[in-house]
Amino acid sequence: MNITFLGGTGTVTGSKFLISVDERKTEFLVDCGMFQGYKWLRERNWEAPLFDYRHLKGIVLTHAHLDHSGYIPRLYQLGYRGPVYCHHATRDLCSILLPDAGHIQEEDARYYERHKIGKHAHPQPLYNGDTAERCLELFQPVEFDEKIRIGSATLHIQPAGHILGAGSVILEADGKRVGFSGDVGRPDDLIMYPPRPLPALDLLLLESTYGDRRHPQVDHWQQLAEIVNNTVGRGGVLLIPSFAVGRAQTLQYLLLNLIRQNRIPNVPVFLDSPMAIDASEIYAQYPKQHRLSAESCSFMGSGIQYTRGVDQSKALENIQYPHIIIAGSGMATGGRILHHMKRLLPDHRATVLFTGYQAGGTRGARLLAGARSVKIHGEYVPCKAQVEVLEGLSAHADYVELGEWLMQSKMQAGTRIQLVHGEPDSADCLRLYLNDNTPFDARVAGYREILRL
Repeated sequence: MNITFLGGTGTVTGSKFLISVDERKTEFLVDCGMFQGYKWLRERNWEAPLFDYRHLKGIVLTHAHLDHSGYIPRLYQLGYRGPVYCHHATRDLCSILLPDAGHIQEEDARYYERHKIGKHAHPQPLYNGDTAERCLELFQPVEFDEKIRIGSATLHIQPAGHILGAGSVILEADGKRVGFSGDVGRPDDLIMYPPRPLPALDLLLLESTYGDRRHPQVDHWQQLAEIVNNTVGRGGVLLIPSFAVGRAQTLQYLLLNLIRQNRIPNVPVFLDSPMAIDASEIYAQYPKQHRLSAESCSFMGSGIQYTRGVDQSKALENIQYPHIIIAGSGMATGGRILHHMKRLLPDHRATVLFTGYQAGGTRGARLLAGARSVKIHGEYVPCKAQVEVLEGLSAHADYVELGEWLMQSKMQAGTRIQLVHGEPDSADCLRLYLNDNTPFDARVAGYREILRL
């Protein structure tokens, strides 16, 4: 068995692992993610694939987030017509995430052309919404623990927490058993259940997103209440860039409960993301996968004002009193959040609140690092707004939680671990921690490295 690392190395995006079994007669991918963040990373999406997609026998997804699934429409556009295996909830979420990604790229390309932004006279999207819709015909959803056969390889997906449908992929082929952690959830997540411990493995590809830090032990209810109250007290708008899947649902739950408990004023809360609205409805369809009751799901849906249409979104700029806007994307890399940021970043009364990991090169990372202006649609927009981060809401396990999860597994001492899906510092810190505090042999995977088992 050979494993080629084609993404998710040196970065938290672009997860893509090529598996070759049966003496290279059978090849398939585990994850098929889009690169995000730095321009040099995003340019990889436009390069010719580093594998022959015509020979692929399948793609297996750990979960729906674009850094794990967002390259599938590109492969479809190039001609791939093989199966895509994933959990049913992952398929449902991809049915909104992928077309939305395509539509955003189309809108950005039109905007750049109309305003003559960038070097290209006729900028093109990587793929459009129609292509993303059509690629969904390839999806063949399965249940957790249901066997998947690709050539002589057998795979299944087991729950990993994180978001709806997320799992770790367990592969058995050529006499070896290999695990692909995917994104690993936290033991005390507000919405999702803890990740299931892993079976005995010969090799594990383990995410390292938070490999160099611990999640602070803070009261996020109190912190969010203080940020809302301070912003309202200034007469400002609270703008929250949010991931549509997982984070948007958690934010709705927190805000509505704070309002119900009279800990924050009953100001209007707008979910300005058709994708997040649809995702919230999908969460309600899978009650056994999360901690939310049917009553909680209904409560979340009734207390938020949904703005699906573009005109509804634009109308928010006419509101002259304090309110809260939740919009995508979570790292401020695209979507409706950019239009709100152009308007609100120069306003000293406003607050921009980040609630999740900000990959290097994104606007979110720059603002959290103290940038006083960011480039949006070709123009630098000054930042006079308050920039805050809500601690403790990450859906990724930190390095201690990852170590505890591994120690709960059936893996034997000396099991090899390849660290992926992390920035260089994060991955190397996790390597040191695991080698010093667990019986496993951890090292950091390299881009385009080929591992032979």
